[in-house]
Amino acid sequence: MTAIYDKIAIIGMGLIGASIALATRRAGLALSVVGYDANPDAAADVTELQLVDEVAATAIDAVAQADLVIMAVPVGALGRLAETIIPHMKAGAVLTDTGSTKRSVLRDVTPHLTDSIIWLPSHPLAGTEHSGPKAGIETLFDGRYWIVLPLDVPEPVVAQFESFIAGLGSVAERMAPDYHDKVLALTSHLPHLIAYTIVGTAVDLEQQLKNDVIRFSASGFRDFTRIAASDPVMWRDVFLNNDEAVLEMLQRFSEDLSYLQRAIRWQEGDKLQDLFSRTREIRRSIIDAGQD
Repeated sequence: MTAIYDKIAIIGMGLIGASIALATRRAGLALSVVGYDANPDAAADVTELQLVDEVAATAIDAVAQADLVIMAVPVGALGRLAETIIPHMKAGAVLTDTGSTKRSVLRDVTPHLTDSIIWLPSHPLAGTEHSGPKAGIETLFDGRYWIVLPLDVPEPVVAQFESFIAGLGSVAERMAPDYHDKVLALTSHLPHLIAYTIVGTAVDLEQQLKNDVIRFSASGFRDFTRIAASDPVMWRDVFLNNDEAVLEMLQRFSEDLSYLQRAIRWQEGDKLQDLFSRTREIRRSIIDAGQD
């Protein structure tokens, strides 16, 4: 595939950043890929694994002459990072992010923007419970949606970035910030919150019961532990920065949970079966959509 950009810079070489680097090089989407990570151990792993063409000593060095700069750090760090690198980006360069919240990202990054760069927020809907450069997977984005927020960006610039996304294996989907945060609050953030809570409940059980819960874990509980093993810093920032939408969805979930409690208490099997039938259809729809 023909290169989409001459040089891209990836700031933050965790699971997402490392996977972008691998997928970019797999498809030949850039002539040069530069990476930077503030963690010296992570930077050493990036060098050892040869994930990029060059490991920069600083974030400022990484963005020099880059056509596309990807901020793949926790959402709570995006504002400070943008403030640091934007003055050193070349005119006409595109700046994007991979954050799981979008209103907070716009709030934190916008004050540092200049007229010389193009701000195009985005979010790949892909991931695993693993973190760090060694967790990178070159096929991570294959068949996965990648949300793009066009804002007021010229269409040719958006189209070029979407071609890059397609080259990574993803399907581009455009959204508005508020809508993105509501969708992700239900499809991603709330499930993680529930998983953390359920696993936390198991941790607080008396020792023998806890041991047997771990020992006899069925697939459902194992799935929860996988989700709850995700990067704690990243998810702390997600909940703090998408609090409004998460709390709204959490309230709806609490109301639905109360409905289930009443149905179980009063032995209303018809209500339980009706709910389980409807949720089963959702599962089938997800499979049909190719999201599993």
